[in-house]
Amino acid sequence: MARKRKAAIPDNIAEEYYQISQEILSSFPKYRPPVDLFQFRADIAQLYPYSRKGARLSNEQVEEIQQLCESGDLFVSRTDHPIYSEHIVKQVDLVLLDGNLKESECADIIIRALHMRLNAFMEQPVKPVFDTLYNDLMVFTEYLWQDKHHIKLFMRRLQTQYSLVNHSLNTLFVGLWLFIYTFSGDGYNRRQLDRASVGLLLHDIGMSRVPLFLRDKTTPLKNEEKDKILLHPVAGLKMLQKLELGFDELTQAVIEHHERLDGSGYPNHAKEDLLSRFGRLCAVADSFCAMITMRPYGPAKEPRVAGAELAADKTRYDTRFATPLANAYLTGLFELPQTEATQEKTPSTPAE
Repeated sequence: MARKRKAAIPDNIAEEYYQISQEILSSFPKYRPPVDLFQFRADIAQLYPYSRKGARLSNEQVEEIQQLCESGDLFVSRTDHPIYSEHIVKQVDLVLLDGNLKESECADIIIRALHMRLNAFMEQPVKPVFDTLYNDLMVFTEYLWQDKHHIKLFMRRLQTQYSLVNHSLNTLFVGLWLFIYTFSGDGYNRRQLDRASVGLLLHDIGMSRVPLFLRDKTTPLKNEEKDKILLHPVAGLKMLQKLELGFDELTQAVIEHHERLDGSGYPNHAKEDLLSRFGRLCAVADSFCAMITMRPYGPAKEPRVAGAELAADKTRYDTRFATPLANAYLTGLFELPQTEATQEKTPSTPAE
């Protein structure tokens, strides 16, 4: 018997609705989906309401929506994106399986997931919590491995409001853009990308052991308070050693991100010849991200200004990393084309 030809789904539907994938549907509560469901009806070539969010489905409806999903006829409104994305944030690997999400939506979901996991790890730096963070971080690197240009999505989402988590995520994105841009000539493998991401994300983990009132202090620090700040790279290294995390990219990022080529940095006052390539990269990313955020002791600088200042400071920062970053902002590399700018909105800072 000849199979009946399915009616084409109008293109404009994708602007307002998601087509639910099998993986997403399977992750929903079986009898009470958290979103409004819509069925595509071929006879009218339109979507038709199927069930309301939270309503209990019958066994017959559960079976029917499974069939609708398999045939590509099950949808959810993009007005339910906050609910939809909140659901995926907790199972962020779903972004790799759902081809119906826009790139901007994938980036927002990954950022929210990493923010949540990193915040939990900083509050409780133990192996099980790290493992959960690491799993989500590997989803992020897989997303970049599939297409290295995805990193631009994250460079457009740098936060200007300071928090330790925001700073760590900003440094991850800036550092990985530098890694991809500057290491591409030599070539890099997936393992190197993964390790670079861990090092960049956890480079400032020692600051989580510094009391919050010191991190946010607006008046000059006392000598004993300065010591706690200056020793945070060493504290971070000790934290990670307890977790038996000690590969080169991680230790270099943690201990060298405040070192400077001329020996004026800390904690070891190491000079140019003693600094690793990755440590120098992390120093540029860390300083840039500190400069573009609002801090208790000073306003945020425009990325173009911050990049130019770092590139000009040749005695302290490696120009192999500072100059490309400055040029990227000078040439508007991370700006959206006008046609896309009207469709994409920069997300607000995740709740602390």
